[in-house]
Amino acid sequence: MTRYTEPKYRTIFDAKENELEQLREKSAHSSWKPAYHIHPQYGLINDPNGLAYFNGEFHVFYQWYPFDAMHGMKHWAHTKSKDLVNWERLPVALVPVEDYESHGAYSGAALEVDGKLYMYYTGNIKYGPVERSANQNLAIMDKDGTITKYENNPLIEGVPEGYTGHVRDPKVFEKNGRYYMLLGAQRSDLTGAIIVYESENAIDWTFKGELNLKIDFPDSVYMLECPDFFELNGKDVIVVSPQGLKPDGHDYHNIYNVIYVLGELNLDTLTFDVEDYQELEKGFDFYAPQTFAGKNNERLLFAWAGMGEIDYPSDNEQWAHCLSIPRELDIVNGKLVQKPAQELKQLRKNAKAGDVVLETAGSVEIGIGEQYELELDFTGMEADKFGLELFASEKEGLVLEFNRSGKTVSVNREKFEAAFGGEYGFVRSSELEIDDTVKVQVLVDRSIAEVFINDGEVVFTTRVFPNEESNGIRIFADGKVSCSYEKHELAQGISF
Repeated sequence: MTRYTEPKYRTIFDAKENELEQLREKSAHSSWKPAYHIHPQYGLINDPNGLAYFNGEFHVFYQWYPFDAMHGMKHWAHTKSKDLVNWERLPVALVPVEDYESHGAYSGAALEVDGKLYMYYTGNIKYGPVERSANQNLAIMDKDGTITKYENNPLIEGVPEGYTGHVRDPKVFEKNGRYYMLLGAQRSDLTGAIIVYESENAIDWTFKGELNLKIDFPDSVYMLECPDFFELNGKDVIVVSPQGLKPDGHDYHNIYNVIYVLGELNLDTLTFDVEDYQELEKGFDFYAPQTFAGKNNERLLFAWAGMGEIDYPSDNEQWAHCLSIPRELDIVNGKLVQKPAQELKQLRKNAKAGDVVLETAGSVEIGIGEQYELELDFTGMEADKFGLELFASEKEGLVLEFNRSGKTVSVNREKFEAAFGGEYGFVRSSELEIDDTVKVQVLVDRSIAEVFINDGEVVFTTRVFPNEESNGIRIFADGKVSCSYEKHELAQGISF
């Protein structure tokens, strides 16, 4: 079949003279560029890929389209770090120049095999605006950092019978001496699934079948993207991104959402006995997370801090999105919780601490900042509604509000001149038992806030694009509340 052609399907090798330099210069001075979050120098970033702690360094690859703030020919960009804090930009890892990846090097994962990092990814093939196929490919990174595409790609050509061309995002892991590959897929009846391949050598793969996840997804779910599997605290965990979920109470209000599933995976019968599943994150801008084992075998997560099908204010500066901070996962009281990775404390400087008591309804400013970490303990709560306003000014502010009688917490990002995404709502919320103390940890970085409540029981990731003067931090309440806080400025971790 004839391959589809469109201007956005070109690689960095097709760039015109000085084109990339001009793109870099245009977005270099954006006041919204994060200081310590991984982000593109120009163009669009989305899914984190190939996450690994390998040869004494952390490696983060990510989907990157260089030529505009849009989804086009995806490359794998590459950063590395020795400490999860200071990131070095490296040459582009994967440029899709081969026939088996003619329309982009799509997402995938990494696994160390025989002292090398095996990087599995999907080669996207398009025959028209809709018609497509997919190949599963391999690139190998040696310990000296050299990356080479496997000479006999694709490892898996095309898709198995009964599925559309929407098969992608390989997650590979080893268990009991065999290798397994999970792939997000779409059945021929346009419903979502996870399919499984197996291998004895991580090179030669055989289709094993479809995973019975034992979740009764509605028929509206048309794709399961970015499946991730790991073991944690004696539980098997799958994290997956179902497309097509409808809003349900406090859940699933983004156009695309993420769930985690706790239970037990049986690879012989391809069943996953589910103990519980829930939405993983409650924020506006969180998708396609991927996990990996860290330096001390802790389970770490990065996610795309963005969302598809939405125009972002930074698009006008020809860059879009960033990744979340690295988060450490744990299972507490039967729930998967997320906390900022401990290594991020290395960014801290210029600490300030204080105590605030609001006797009656009102607000008080406790500081200003563009890139900082804030830890607060709310106590002595007689107020029904209380909370925190970030990026605050006379006209703007991101409002985190706790409602004691309603037993909820919410984030509202409507009050910005550059408000966006309103077609999907300006408020995200979660149920929350509000007891004697509420703990809040917030990391702010110019155009993103990541909010962790009660040690990661509830998490909101939110992009906002404030005016220059919108940098205040306020405590508010409709009655009496006490709050102790500690604020740290945070250093820059990655180049603009």
